[in-house]
Amino acid sequence: MSEETRGDNETSDQAPVSSSLNRRQFLAGGASLLAVSASAALSGVQAEERSEAIDPMHVPGALPRPYGERSPFEKQTRLAAGTSSTTPLQDLQGIITPSALHFERHHNGVPAIDPTRHRLLIHGLVDRPMIFTLEELLRFPSASRIAFIECSGNSRDGWGETHDSTVQALHGLTSTSEWTGVNLTTLLGTAHMQPEATWLLAEGNDAAALARSVPLTDEVLNEAMVCYGQNGEALRPEQGYPLRLLLPGFEGNINVKWLRRLKLGSAPFMTRWETAKYTDLMPDGKAYQFSLVMDAKSVITRPSGQQQLLPDFHEIQGLAWSGRGRITAVEVSVDAGRTWQTARLQEPVLPKCHTRFRLPWKWDGQETIIQSRCTDVTGYQQPTRESLIKIRGTQSSYHYNGIQSWKIERNGLVKNVYV
Repeated sequence: MSEETRGDNETSDQAPVSSSLNRRQFLAGGASLLAVSASAALSGVQAEERSEAIDPMHVPGALPRPYGERSPFEKQTRLAAGTSSTTPLQDLQGIITPSALHFERHHNGVPAIDPTRHRLLIHGLVDRPMIFTLEELLRFPSASRIAFIECSGNSRDGWGETHDSTVQALHGLTSTSEWTGVNLTTLLGTAHMQPEATWLLAEGNDAAALARSVPLTDEVLNEAMVCYGQNGEALRPEQGYPLRLLLPGFEGNINVKWLRRLKLGSAPFMTRWETAKYTDLMPDGKAYQFSLVMDAKSVITRPSGQQQLLPDFHEIQGLAWSGRGRITAVEVSVDAGRTWQTARLQEPVLPKCHTRFRLPWKWDGQETIIQSRCTDVTGYQQPTRESLIKIRGTQSSYHYNGIQSWKIERNGLVKNVYV
């Protein structure tokens, strides 16, 4: 927006156009200006994608391709570092995250798995231990649902004092997709789960051999799925191809990817992934285990960290979500939490999904802090950072859901701050 404004205010080197110019001169001049504008727009496109003919109405377009690609003018990317990459929340529209931009997290790389050789074993407290191929799973009745997945370490910098950063870097380990597969109860019914089974061990087929214990609550049995599809196509390798477990509302790590084994038991299996890792260290030094549900959280994505504003009308936008169900309200403060306004929730508003919220706002150019807080269907309201730390201390690495604060300076620069 700022670049467009500067362009409107700059003084042109060209002489004013006389009203007496004939139609041919006017059209020729307009075509020249169009060529200059289009040429500037194409400056960031790779050389092989440029065209000698600028006007798309005067040259045939590209032919169909075997697999569609986005426009070369779109540059949104994940930020990759080590064993994870983050979703560009500030660039997204709606609530569905494109599969190619879905965040990823893994502990020993992404395995290359031949789906024709992959198998899913179900055993333990079942009457009929079974092994399924992917082809066999595809013959079961299928189900689909939209749900978010969030790494439990998302927003972990909130426990400390991080340097100025973007919403993508701070909160980008969460994404929403449509997931397709087989209901877990369908498979457990086929294997004849025994009444004594109250826990499930889910194990992945990656080099880390990640394995997690899943409590077989009514909610899990009603909602869990073994998925082979994401957003209308096969899972991406980073998302668990060819199979992953989906546990809507639970921390990302327990939604085990590259799923190879489900073992039923009568107690947690106490793997290293839920003892040495993925526990919440409390102020008294004890570690809290199986804090699986992701509590309600919201974040303003526009304007957000490292963006630039001009004094003008803006639409504050953001995302809210809760692992306990539907988001019922989002409030926005433009004065550091002194007063709050109710934001509009953009449809669809679905349980255990990202929900987009919006609020029109005119920034007067004065320094201020903007924040959002959400409430979910259980009545739980997103806490302030101060109240969260008062209860849980600062030694944890997981499950941070405190209110995010963005400071807007007089020059329009947006920065991450802690209040």
